[in-house]
Amino acid sequence: MKGYTIGVDYGTNSVRATVVSCADGRELGAKVYAYPSGHQGILLDPKDHNLARQHPGDYLLGLEDTVRGALAAASGADGFTPAKVIGIGVDTTGSTPIPVTEQNTPLSMTEGFAGNLAAEAWLWKDHTAAEEAVQITQLGLQHRPQYLAKCGNTYSSEWFWSKLWRCLKVAPDVFDAAYSWVECCDWIPSVLAGVTHPKDIVCGVCAAGHKALYCDEWDGLPDKEFLSMLDPKLAELRDRLYDKAYDGATPAGTLCPVWAEKLGLPEGIPIGIGAFDAHYGAVGAGVAEGTVVKIIGTSTCDCTVASLERGLPDIPGICGIVKGSILPGHYGLEAGQSAVGDIFKWFVETVCQGDDAMHAALTEQAAQLKPGQSGLLALDWNNGNRTVLVDPKLTGLLLGQTLYTTPAEIYRALIEATAFGARAITERIKEYGVPIDRIICCGGIAEKNPMLMQIYADVTGCTMQVSQSDQTCALGAALGAAVLAGDAAGGYASFPEAQTAMTGVKPVVYTPEPGAQATYDLLYAEYRQLHDAFGGVSSQSDLTAVMKNLLAIKERAQ
Repeated sequence: MKGYTIGVDYGTNSVRATVVSCADGRELGAKVYAYPSGHQGILLDPKDHNLARQHPGDYLLGLEDTVRGALAAASGADGFTPAKVIGIGVDTTGSTPIPVTEQNTPLSMTEGFAGNLAAEAWLWKDHTAAEEAVQITQLGLQHRPQYLAKCGNTYSSEWFWSKLWRCLKVAPDVFDAAYSWVECCDWIPSVLAGVTHPKDIVCGVCAAGHKALYCDEWDGLPDKEFLSMLDPKLAELRDRLYDKAYDGATPAGTLCPVWAEKLGLPEGIPIGIGAFDAHYGAVGAGVAEGTVVKIIGTSTCDCTVASLERGLPDIPGICGIVKGSILPGHYGLEAGQSAVGDIFKWFVETVCQGDDAMHAALTEQAAQLKPGQSGLLALDWNNGNRTVLVDPKLTGLLLGQTLYTTPAEIYRALIEATAFGARAITERIKEYGVPIDRIICCGGIAEKNPMLMQIYADVTGCTMQVSQSDQTCALGAALGAAVLAGDAAGGYASFPEAQTAMTGVKPVVYTPEPGAQATYDLLYAEYRQLHDAFGGVSSQSDLTAVMKNLLAIKERAQ
């Protein structure tokens, strides 16, 4: 008899817990908890649009509320009882580092630092460390090029060391008071395991490798000599961080008595190693060699794997190539876009002052338009570019509007822009010999917006499928816990075995339409002109023909 596991998925605005059947991956019960602090769970600063933090106390409240709620929702279904839960897994956003005390308590939850934005969790979308990222990139290329080669030759403001260095510069009191810094995806499992000292945390290679320059080839984290080039205090901090990071074959610990009682779960069940939401989402969608999993949400993350037996070159512009970061025995490759759903949300809610009803209305109107009919072209950089330019200081652009341009035309152009950005990513990965045979999409947008999915198929030229699970990130975390529990306990002996049983795709398939694809090929050529010119790829780009080319494409479409 197969057991049940729980996946806890920490997103940008809320956390969700899901009770999953190990037999077939079905969701028996779920509960969502919206973070109460800040604006939709995000702590902001009106004086700095780049700042985005979260309160770690929200994570703990959400953990207890959602797990207990999911257990209650699953009660009685399929003969389920909490006693049959054999493991729990956690995924979070990232890089979202948290300054903690020597007792593993978030600094913002201690006396003297409550309400201090620098002492909170530095959310993945915080871009305040743009200058620090540039300096890390410059010093890395000069002194440790091997470090940068593993993360696309450019370090990001969204990542671990940039944020820590920024804190040291602008809030030295916070940096000095923190004993250590822990990624959110490692901290939540450590809480569940009852870990009371940061050095005892079992850290995952997902966050370490993709965001903190960790690699076994140079014995883990960056060496102290290099960190001293940034600041001697960062070199001192290295001794208080982890020495080794692990893949999903190693548990983060077992459920401690305190949290077993809080959650109503069996004490001692295994806790999956912490990882980012998109990485566990890839696992939950059935990622394998040749398959790209695209998690489409406020931003996107593209994940794929390649066997360790394959000779894999470093790929400029992607977010990392890390052994074991997605599946044990494979290289994990990550890329993505800094804003997708956030762009649509910005246009509808901020520009148009609309709501969900307006989202639906604009989607319906935009679906009536033909590719190229609007004469518009946009760049999808409203929150910077994550891949392949890795530049947070790039901004959005809308080109081709006239006095007759409608909101629906703009809405569609913004969707097309995100599709063009997705194509740039897949083309870069394929250029370096990594096979891409299919794309599986996950997330609410993939589920609810057939127009967007068809545009993505037409723009990328790839068949697009949708993950069977509505909650692939939580499912992936639960699947990892099932493997750690093992076959004898009602789980599985390996990740491939668990994926075969617990994952799948829905019957709907989006295939490229030749006519639309031909038009989008023309538009993509113009997009690359803008991309390379404003992205600094080419200083010789001639943009004088772009507007007229868009008008010509528009005339043909009409």
